[in-house]
Amino acid sequence: MDCTITKHLKIVPAKLADYKCLAHFHYRSSKLGPIAAMYKLIDTHPRRAAIEPIIGVIIYSMPPGQVQMRNVATSGLFTGLKRMPAMTLVNKNVRTISRVVIEPRYRCLGLAHRLVAETLALLEMPYIEAMAVMGKVNPFFEKAGMLKFAAPEHTASVKLRQALSVIDIEAKDLVDVELIERKLAGASGAAGDFVEKHIADFLSAYGRRGRTIPAGRERVEMMLEKLGSRPVYYLWRNPNVKFGI
Repeated sequence: MDCTITKHLKIVPAKLADYKCLAHFHYRSSKLGPIAAMYKLIDTHPRRAAIEPIIGVIIYSMPPGQVQMRNVATSGLFTGLKRMPAMTLVNKNVRTISRVVIEPRYRCLGLAHRLVAETLALLEMPYIEAMAVMGKVNPFFEKAGMLKFAAPEHTASVKLRQALSVIDIEAKDLVDVELIERKLAGASGAAGDFVEKHIADFLSAYGRRGRTIPAGRERVEMMLEKLGSRPVYYLWRNPNVKFGI
C-alpha cells in the first residue's frame, strides 16, 4: 500500500459504534471499563472514504484503582492514602489507554504510533498510562513518547510462549488471533499434543472456565489475554498540566 495514503488521514472524536467496527481485530475480548475519551483515524480521500472510512480507534478509559507498576513508575506518588482518597487522586490525574486498534490493511504504516502521539495531550491530564502485551512486539507507545516499565513475566507464561514456538507461533504473532487459531488447528502429531498440553496446563490456573473452554477462537482470546496479564506498563507525563490534589 502506498504510504502517501497517510496524507489523507485525520484524527477526530469517535463513538463506541466506531470502535465496534474494528473490535474483532483486537486481541483482547474483555469488556471495556468506563470510557473517558475516544478518537478515530479516518481516511478523507474522496474515493476511499466511502469504502473504509475508519482506519483506527483509540480508547481512553478511567484508570483502575491499584496498579503495581504505576506505583513503580511514579515512585509511589499514589500510595500511602486510604482507599477512597487514593482512588479520587488517581481519577483526577490519570487516564488509561485501553484499546488501540488499526484496520489490518493499514498496519505497518506507523498509524498506531500516530494515533497515540497525536491524542495524548488532548485529554489534558497529568498522566496517561497504558498496559499492553502487544508493546513487547510493537513498541508504538514508546515511539509516541511514553516511558516503558517492564514487569517480570510469570514462569507459566514463559513456558507457554516457548511451547507455542514449536508450531511456529512466535512473539510477533501474539496479537493475531486468527493466525494463532489457524496454526493451532493445523498442529498435529507429537508437536500438536505437546502444545495442547501446555495450553491446558496454563489455562487450568484460571478456574473452571480455563479448564473446560473448548478449542477455538474464544480459547485463543483467553490464552492471549492471560499471557498479557502482566503486560508492559507505559507512562506519559504531560508537562503542561499540573498535578491535581
